[in-house]
Amino acid sequence: MTADEHIFKYKLDFYYQSALIYLITLILYGGIRGNFVEQKFEYVLDDPITYIIIFFVLVSFVTLALNMLRNRRLILTQDAITFRHRWLDRRIAIADIEWMHIGRELGVRTGGRFQAIVFKIKGKRRFIRIRVGRYERERDLLHAMHAIAARVPKRDKRAWRRPRIMDR
Repeated sequence: MTADEHIFKYKLDFYYQSALIYLITLILYGGIRGNFVEQKFEYVLDDPITYIIIFFVLVSFVTLALNMLRNRRLILTQDAITFRHRWLDRRIAIADIEWMHIGRELGVRTGGRFQAIVFKIKGKRRFIRIRVGRYERERDLLHAMHAIAARVPKRDKRAWRRPRIMDR
């Protein structure tokens, strides 16, 4: 890591919380159903709701493990934005960015003024969206992106079209 390189790790808080909530639900349901209703623990394993909860627990732990294994990071340098994970690096040069917008998404109701960073690459149709809340050190990420946005043109606001999600 050099002095002008900023590395932001992807947050896994949501995956930890969902896995824990599903596991606690399984334990509570098994305890209530096995001890208080049927008086035997054998009947809990015959219950289809138990299988559904076990499925959710397994899926949440597999998703958590895959995201931990993937180890996603966002790396900002003076001349590029790099999306990196264990198996792939996607590098976008600052010179290739057609426009950049730092703002909020209309349909998302979370705290904070800045929620998303959207930019378009020259020669590509699709936008790239970075959700600030999904990375650690949100303020540092926002500060570094503002420094990059100062060197990139802003998005055109055409008068003939209705306002869109990122126009606010």
